[in-house]
Amino acid sequence: MSVEACAALLERGDAERFSAVMAAPVAQRGRLFVLYAFNLEIARAPWVTREPMIAEMRLQWWRDVVAGAAAGDVPLAHEVAGPLQALIREAGLPVAVLDRMVAARQWDIYREAFEGEAGFSDYLEDTSAGLYWLAARACGAEAGTERAVRAFGWAAGLAGFLRAVPELEARGCVPLVDGQPEAVAALARQGLAKIASARAGLRGVPGFRKMGAAALLAGWQAEALLRQVARDGGIVARGGMGLSEFGKRGRLVWAAFSGRI
Repeated sequence: MSVEACAALLERGDAERFSAVMAAPVAQRGRLFVLYAFNLEIARAPWVTREPMIAEMRLQWWRDVVAGAAAGDVPLAHEVAGPLQALIREAGLPVAVLDRMVAARQWDIYREAFEGEAGFSDYLEDTSAGLYWLAARACGAEAGTERAVRAFGWAAGLAGFLRAVPELEARGCVPLVDGQPEAVAALARQGLAKIASARAGLRGVPGFRKMGAAALLAGWQAEALLRQVARDGGIVARGGMGLSEFGKRGRLVWAAFSGRI
């Protein structure tokens, strides 16, 4: 069990989030590596098998890992589960948020349409917004910043989800409630409004730049990607979302040094 194993797993499986952690202050990287490795494990659990029952069992195992940490069980000898259980106790992470992160991944197993816009929003709330809040708490953010952090996490999750739409459709999913370009562009504008709300909510919060801003680095591309979609909703279906390598690197460096989202 080691943070190094979590870092290596993240580097192989989620290179962009790995880059975001490497741009964070050294003292905060370990906790972020562990949390993001956990996110990677539950995100890919539904896709490693075609048997829904096996995928359900994999997700239930992670729910049991989280519950075990809350119950004070001895950390498991697993490269991610063990460090995660230790982190839950050390940082006092909210177990209910972790559990909802895992449970929400059941949508990925069955690949059915969301139950309206509310169902889609709940998915982003439980997966991405929850992850960003956990990361902020792990970095020491105060409880009063939760609403703003979650707003940013929801928007960042939307940007990532929209970028994945062509692949999700190829795998048999029905990812969007309304895939028409106009509706997709409106969804992107909703995400941009949440980013603006997050900025307003975090502006002037004492100590957030030092204690919580590192947790938001993983969404460094979100605003630019959502602006692409807001201008042209059809770009999602065409698989045209994305920034140049120069653009990505420049935005990450600016975010890391400025502490702004």
